[in-house]
Amino acid sequence: MISRKITKEVKIGDRMIGSNHPILIQSMTNTKTEDVPATVAQIRQLTKAGCDIIRCAVPTMEAAKAFREIKKQITIPLVADIHFDYRLAIAAMENGADKIRINPGNIGSVDRIKAVVDCAKERNIPIRVGVNSGSLEKDIVAKYQGVTAEGLVESALNKVHIIEDLGYDHLVISIKSSDVMMCVKAHELISNQTGYPLHVGITESGTLRRGNIKSSIGLGLILSQGIGDTIRVSLTGDPMEEIYTAKEILRTLGIRKGGVEVVSCPTCGRTQIDLISLANQVEQMVSEFDLDIKVAVMGCVVNGPGEAREADLGIAGGIGEGLLMRHGEVIRKLPEDQLLNALRQELLQWKK
Repeated sequence: MISRKITKEVKIGDRMIGSNHPILIQSMTNTKTEDVPATVAQIRQLTKAGCDIIRCAVPTMEAAKAFREIKKQITIPLVADIHFDYRLAIAAMENGADKIRINPGNIGSVDRIKAVVDCAKERNIPIRVGVNSGSLEKDIVAKYQGVTAEGLVESALNKVHIIEDLGYDHLVISIKSSDVMMCVKAHELISNQTGYPLHVGITESGTLRRGNIKSSIGLGLILSQGIGDTIRVSLTGDPMEEIYTAKEILRTLGIRKGGVEVVSCPTCGRTQIDLISLANQVEQMVSEFDLDIKVAVMGCVVNGPGEAREADLGIAGGIGEGLLMRHGEVIRKLPEDQLLNALRQELLQWKK
């Protein structure tokens, strides 16, 4: 069992992170924030899939003002992603942002940072201090003779100290790199040097296949050490895929329960049915059910019942027919084209 590092409790909208609160899943919209209907539609879709906190880019004042209408139509905390212009951070908070993400290093003078902090302090809005390996200051890169985990940590803590010196500590820290092992080391280092909640992710991880692998390895190594309070899987693709992967990472580590887990065997010469298609159909179907159970999809009736013994429900294919199983015991033999529906009926009964 993973022992979580206890961090400072921080409230984001109506959700809590840090302390003993559950690790929350974040994503980011890829719509134009100014397009309120499109942005709201995507947020609602992500929320239904399991997103706990959503972040939107705020590149313009129009985007900042759109937060007011977006906030009215969604049910999860709304975070403003700010770069360079401190006025956009203030406008986003004035229009309902539940949290802002800034890099104080690109906001400008201390006076501008203070204006942002004062607005956040007045509304008790948390600030996420974000540092990426691509944004390290030249003096830190020179000090460590390149981009390093130690440099990431020093840069992040320097920025945290700026805000602390302005009298505010309602903070979340994120230090991200596209280098998986550098990112892991940076989180190990910073978790021993601060008590603030950490937002964890592998930045710029890549396309769906490559990004899922890098994120799963990186987040798995970090989370397995009890580090992390919120996570995002950053993928070049549909944000919905980020939620699916994040949920599966948390479930695989035993950190989050709930949702049907689908296990399926690899294809081999004994496979008598279209296993790939069947497994994909089952995975899609079970997403409708909020059940904490395991479903097995097996390719042959020779090993299927034995391999599916640890699953709550299972199906195994044969030549034109298959088996429906419960806890590894065969309960019915069916034509192949009826397996999926029979499994659905079992899930419906289980739900009741």
